[in-house]
Amino acid sequence: MSTTATSVKDERLAEIGLVTQLLRRPELGAITGAIVVWLFFAIVAPEAWFSLRGTATYLEVAASLGIVAIPVALLMIGGEFDLSVGSMVGLSGAIMAILATVLGVPLWLGALIALAAALFIGWLNGVMVVKTGLPSFIITLGSLFIIRGLTIGLTLLITNRTQLGGLDDMPGYELMRILFAIDIPIGDARFAISIFWWLLIGVVASWILLRTSVGNWIFGAGGAAHSARQVGVPVNRLKIGLFMTTATAAWLLAMIQVTTVKSMDTLRGEQLEFQAIIAAVVGGTLLTGGYGSAIGAMVGALIIGMVRQGVVFAGVSADWFQVFMGAMLIIAVLINNYIRKRAEAARR
Repeated sequence: MSTTATSVKDERLAEIGLVTQLLRRPELGAITGAIVVWLFFAIVAPEAWFSLRGTATYLEVAASLGIVAIPVALLMIGGEFDLSVGSMVGLSGAIMAILATVLGVPLWLGALIALAAALFIGWLNGVMVVKTGLPSFIITLGSLFIIRGLTIGLTLLITNRTQLGGLDDMPGYELMRILFAIDIPIGDARFAISIFWWLLIGVVASWILLRTSVGNWIFGAGGAAHSARQVGVPVNRLKIGLFMTTATAAWLLAMIQVTTVKSMDTLRGEQLEFQAIIAAVVGGTLLTGGYGSAIGAMVGALIIGMVRQGVVFAGVSADWFQVFMGAMLIIAVLINNYIRKRAEAARR
């Protein structure tokens, strides 16, 4: 009798432990949502959806968002927002294109100069946030308009245009193409290298969050910054570094886009900042900081990529995509709050 009771008790403890572990994972809701979305479009548009070409298409769309969404999620876990990433995409591309077409600078050198500019702006955003104490939402919202305005104004002043083409004729293009625009053939489809950049960033970010002290610092800075400082976490330097990371991700996306389409547009990256935040939230990252995951942001970007391309496969007007984005954000916040409360209850 005693042995049986002990066995039942152990099984219950094991069951509770498994449930708790699942509920603690921020990406749980996003993975469930991704499965539902995939099954929906598999039923609605099976011919395109099951093809390798269709898969390559929606993965490329997801990668373009996920490259930025993952660092944005890390920053949000650290308790801050960056609304300037979209405008940074336009600025980075403009710097490289103007240097190449006007001054004859090799594209690879222009890319490095654009990276330096992106890192400086990310550093400046971080410094302003930690030194002034103002909400990062306000600081980076101001940066968004300043950067976008400067990009359009200076490009028009220098070139009399807001778009510059013919970058494939510029010196250094072949190296840029290999790094940022090459396609990898698999079957009858070609998978963009951006997909592999996206996966690499996701793996590295997950390793940092889950296996390094920096990951613990990020969670601590977002969940309880004052307590983190008391135990020696360099919260200010950490947050500045995270802002520089989101700026670098915006630069990387700019290089991929400009090199792939062989042209620059000052409006490229418009509204990307909001889509990146939505992807992070859908992936389980809390708006209040201290909770989230890189894998969740990857899955959130995948969901958005599948929906964006799925409506095309299904022959539905793309205008409905905006409706889905807004609804998905609200639903994700409700699901995340529910899962978090269940996880807290399970721990008791």
